[in-house]
Amino acid sequence: MKKKKIVIALGHEALGTTLPEQQAATKRTAKAVADFIRDDYQVVITHSNGPQVGMIHTAMSEFCRIYPEYTATPTSVCSAMSQGYIGYDLQNSIRTELLGRGIYKTVSTVLTQVVVDPYDEAFYHPTKVIGRVMTKEEADEEEKKGNHVTEVEGGYRRVVAAPKPMDIVEIDAIKALSDADQVVIACGGGGIPVLSQDNKLQGASAVIEKDLAAGKLAELLDADMLVILTSVDKVCLNFGTDEEKALDTLSVADAKKYLEAGEFEEGTMAPKIEAAIEFIGESAIKSVLITKLNKEGTEISGGMGTLIKK
Repeated sequence: MKKKKIVIALGHEALGTTLPEQQAATKRTAKAVADFIRDDYQVVITHSNGPQVGMIHTAMSEFCRIYPEYTATPTSVCSAMSQGYIGYDLQNSIRTELLGRGIYKTVSTVLTQVVVDPYDEAFYHPTKVIGRVMTKEEADEEEKKGNHVTEVEGGYRRVVAAPKPMDIVEIDAIKALSDADQVVIACGGGGIPVLSQDNKLQGASAVIEKDLAAGKLAELLDADMLVILTSVDKVCLNFGTDEEKALDTLSVADAKKYLEAGEFEEGTMAPKIEAAIEFIGESAIKSVLITKLNKEGTEISGGMGTLIKK
C-alpha cells in the first residue's frame, strides 16, 4: 500500500530565534515530525527563516562595513546560508529522535532554489523589511546601489520584494529522496529566489513567502496533506476582537470568500490561506491543517487546528 505523503511547514515558534533557542526548539519539533513518521507517512519538511536570515544579513553587512575591501553578500546568498544553518539543527534533531524510537531513516537537507517571475508585480512594490537599522547616509548609499529602503523607528532598513514561487529547481532530487522513504528538509525560508536566464540561475534580491513556497512544494510532490505550523491554535474570524471565532473546519469556497473580504491579515494568516487554496485546488482528497505545536512538540494532528478541505 502506498504511503501518504505529507509536507510540514514549520513556523518561527517551531525554530526559535537565537542559536540556543533553535537547538531547543528543533528537539521539540522533532518529536512531532517523528510522530508522523511513526504513523507511516512520507515526510517532507520546509521551514521559516525570518530571524535567522535577518541575523545573517545583518552580520554580513556589518562585516562589509568594517572591512570595505570585502564584497557585500547578496540576499540570495544569505538565504542559502540560513537553509544550511537551520537544516543542520533540524536534520540532527530529527535523526536523534528517530533513532531513539528505533526508526532508521536518513534525514537530508536539500539546498533549494525557487524560480520567480522577473515581471512579478512584487518587484515594483517591495514590502519585506530585512537587515539592520541604518543611518540616513547609509540608506542613501543603499539607494545609489539600486536597493530600496524604508524609514523605521531609529533610522532606515532595506526592503525587498516578495514574489510568488513559480517552480522548484531541485524538485526531482526532493522527489527521489522522498520516494525512497527518506526524510527531506527543503525550500527553507521559501527557498533561494532565482531568475531563470537561459541556462543560468541568477539570485534575486527578494524573499519568497514561505507559506506559498510550502504550498508549491506540496503541489509538485503531489502530497496528500500540508501541515502549516504557526503561532495560533486555529484560524479565526474577526481575529483579535471581541467577536473572534475559531474555526475547526473550513471549505475552500469559504476560505476564498473570507480571503477576498480581507478577513485574514496580510503577511501572517493570508498567505497560509492562499497556499491552502492553491494546493487543494479541485481535489476532494487533499487537505491542509493550520495549527501550532504544544509545549511538548506533539499532538499536531489529533483534532487540533483548522482543517481545510474542498
